Amino acid sequence: MTQDNQRESARREHGPSGLTGEAAPARGRGRTVRVVTYNVRRCLGVDGQLSPQRIGEVLAAFEPDIVAMQELDIRRPRTRGVDQAQAIADHLSMSLHFHPVLHVMEERYGDAVLTHLPSRLVHTAALPAPERLKRIEPRGALWVEVDVAGIKLQVINTHLGLVGRERVMQARELLGPDWMGHPDCRDPAILVGDLNAPPRSAAYRLLTRHLTDAQLSPPGRRPRRTFPVRWPVLRLDHVMFRGPVEVEHVEVPRHGLVALASDHLPLVVDLRLGTDR
Repeated sequence: MTQDNQRESARREHGPSGLTGEAAPARGRGRTVRVVTYNVRRCLGVDGQLSPQRIGEVLAAFEPDIVAMQELDIRRPRTRGVDQAQAIADHLSMSLHFHPVLHVMEERYGDAVLTHLPSRLVHTAALPAPERLKRIEPRGALWVEVDVAGIKLQVINTHLGLVGRERVMQARELLGPDWMGHPDCRDPAILVGDLNAPPRSAAYRLLTRHLTDAQLSPPGRRPRRTFPVRWPVLRLDHVMFRGPVEVEHVEVPRHGLVALASDHLPLVVDLRLGTDR
């Protein structure tokens, strides 16, 4: 089967997103918010196709309120000079907050938060790492405040490092006084992104001493793995929260264009805010 036929077959069988209708209840209005975190790998699919348009189609099918993306290119020759973050934001009719972890001349690479809700950028910064690892790939985070029916939701999006001690250093930083420990980071607050931290890792254990993993709330929920896209064996992408939040639904779609668009699967989480559990 050709790549074009494979894509068309996936689209016909599962729709553009692969989100299962029976498992995805309609969102309520008001204080329920749909959050998607997605490592888009510079919009390079597992079929070798470079397509911000396809990432936009995948995300649009989820009807998200907040999108956190990692590994976006802006005006880089390797991705044809496209501003990927803006292209996807335009496709979704969302406002864009972007933080470059790499900035050389006009080229940028980094992470973004998109939303159609009122929002403001609070803070961006690089994350610490051992000196030799900073030269491999710098890491950072961005903090955006989103107004959900009058509730100020603090959203921190990040992409942690590949080495265990680097991730622990970065997790400590995110829990510290510049981020989730800052007086302005009031509940409810969520930490989202590709944490490169499976549940048995030290960084994951550190974070979940302070935050709740949405995939495990309520207890007994079966968590879904997110990487690699074809045979997911690792749960690297997370939504973690603190404060009065109820998890209404979690899904990791695996079919349709999702199976082609990146090497990670997106994590889709519906959160109801202002609910004491």
